[in-house]
Amino acid sequence: MMAAARCSACSDAGEEALHAEEASGAHAAGNSGCGKPPWSSSSSESRAKLFQEWNRAFLLVCAGGLFVDPLFFYALSISRTCMCVFIDGWFAVTVTVLRCANDAVHLLNLWMQVRTAAYDAGRRASADEEGCKAIAKVRRLSFLRSALFDLFVILPVPQVSMWIVAPALIRRGMTTAVMTVFLIVFLLQYLPKIYNAFCFLRRLQNLQGYIFGTIWGGIALNLIAYFVASHAAGACWYLLGIQRATKCLNQQCMAMEGCAQRTVACTDPLYYGVTERQRLAWAENKKVRSMCLDSSDNFEYGAYKWTVALVTNPSRVEKILLPIFWGLMTLSTFGTIESTTEWLEIVFNIIVVTSGLLLVTALIGNIKVFLHATTSKKQALHLRMRSLEWWMRRRHLPSGFRQRVRRYERQRWAAMRGVDECEVTRNLPEGLRRDIKYHLCLDLVRQVPLFQHMDELVLENICDRVKSLIFPKGETITREGDPVQRMLFVVRGHLRSSQALRNGVKSHCMLGPGNFSGDELLSWCLRRPFVERLPPSSSTLVTAETTEAFGLGASDLRYVTQHFRYTFVSEKVRRSARYYSPGWRTWAAVAIQLAWRRYRHRLTLTSLSFIRPRRPLSRCSSLEEDKLRIYTALLTSPKPNHDDVAA
Repeated sequence: MMAAARCSACSDAGEEALHAEEASGAHAAGNSGCGKPPWSSSSSESRAKLFQEWNRAFLLVCAGGLFVDPLFFYALSISRTCMCVFIDGWFAVTVTVLRCANDAVHLLNLWMQVRTAAYDAGRRASADEEGCKAIAKVRRLSFLRSALFDLFVILPVPQVSMWIVAPALIRRGMTTAVMTVFLIVFLLQYLPKIYNAFCFLRRLQNLQGYIFGTIWGGIALNLIAYFVASHAAGACWYLLGIQRATKCLNQQCMAMEGCAQRTVACTDPLYYGVTERQRLAWAENKKVRSMCLDSSDNFEYGAYKWTVALVTNPSRVEKILLPIFWGLMTLSTFGTIESTTEWLEIVFNIIVVTSGLLLVTALIGNIKVFLHATTSKKQALHLRMRSLEWWMRRRHLPSGFRQRVRRYERQRWAAMRGVDECEVTRNLPEGLRRDIKYHLCLDLVRQVPLFQHMDELVLENICDRVKSLIFPKGETITREGDPVQRMLFVVRGHLRSSQALRNGVKSHCMLGPGNFSGDELLSWCLRRPFVERLPPSSSTLVTAETTEAFGLGASDLRYVTQHFRYTFVSEKVRRSARYYSPGWRTWAAVAIQLAWRRYRHRLTLTSLSFIRPRRPLSRCSSLEEDKLRIYTALLTSPKPNHDDVAA
């Protein structure tokens, strides 16, 4: 009974079991007449999301219906003034309204099923294949069975019993038969309703894999089911308890002369609080009152002895809460029930104890699974940290190294919550993995200025090969002179880049989000003839804070540049690479500083032209010598590799 459920095989609306049977037939044939016609993917996703939300809401409605039905039992009560059985009219009205509202939601769900089935049939109306006709026939039969079952569980049987059958029996003095009729009617409709809700829950889990999407939602759902079971058991206990009290009143009435069974039944079955003065003689019998209503010690109440305080209690809240408490206590601590030799009471106790055993076992097992799913990652982190501590002690690592290892593990856990993205996507199909990584990395890769001039195909291949990296604060990523292993694209955090110039002088710059390093690999990949040796790094990279970055390895970058060479040799990409490259920026800064110093030096010499030089004229620097010094400084300064793109 799923409202517009989606097939797990083809994502169509309809019954999952039916679609699974035909998954190898017409549904598997993508181009057949039974296949799905082209339609908007956005509308399909919004429609599926709407159905998922409706299914979750309808599941709660089913739980509410299971809670409402036992409330009909509490409408039966015994008048403390007249010692007669009656039906609490206002409470009966309230419960009837709640039940009708719940049935209206079930009818709405059934109407949505009919609309979905009609829509599904209309989509395949043009199909002439024999297989499609057979599928449609099976679906119609299954839908008819499901619809009939849905109609059965919302039949107004409790309402009819409350407002027609029970008053008629009370007027005839058949007070104990009222409880029997209520119990039989309740079981005949309540048990199928439980089965219906359970099947709906299982189908929802099979189709979506989850219901509310959180661990605590699953725990809450199990607790709701346990409370509903306790509520149903407590309501039956109250009904059988009031039947036992009525039986006691009937026995005392039969022992008295001139007392008929109708005396135990109130004159007006639907009692709204009016005092029945004609029955005061029966009501003033203190012996009967003390025997049946004041204490449970004078009559064999057995497991129903607590109901003596409820059957005449005018508080409706107390009537509901105490049976729920009894149900929770009995289902949780089975084996503590007192019983008489009456067969119905014994059967009831056996059912309650057995149900309690099963429910408690299922509840503990499910909550254990949910809690394990919540704490498993933290336990894995603790085990990993324990193993690392043992390894570091065994290898006698210095305290500085140990602190760096601990800091890295903590930061990696805080950033990823123990989830390894590479491990998660590794076993997925190639197309799905590529689409997921494209979705996750595209916006971040586009932030890199180097990739802003590339087309979607190149970006898709880059996203498929980049790896997410996390570096703790103060970690040295690359040292100057080491072979460059990868290009790094900073996503969050900052890197401090230092480059040695000459005579111990260093150049420093900060790389933030959108910057990259390792551009030496780009020149290395585009060089012709190709050299297998990796280029040396021109700078040292140290993290200034916890940094997240994407890494593109040398082999992956070579693959991309070889297959999309036309993109990387374009003038826009080359200019972007030089503009945002730390090496090229450092070299440009050196060239500008040398030119500026030369310019200032020339201005100084011009302003002091009247001063006689201390050196001989033959040793004074000429214009050619100044140019030679400038060119020598530029050539000896660390300059990035040129992009040798010649074929």
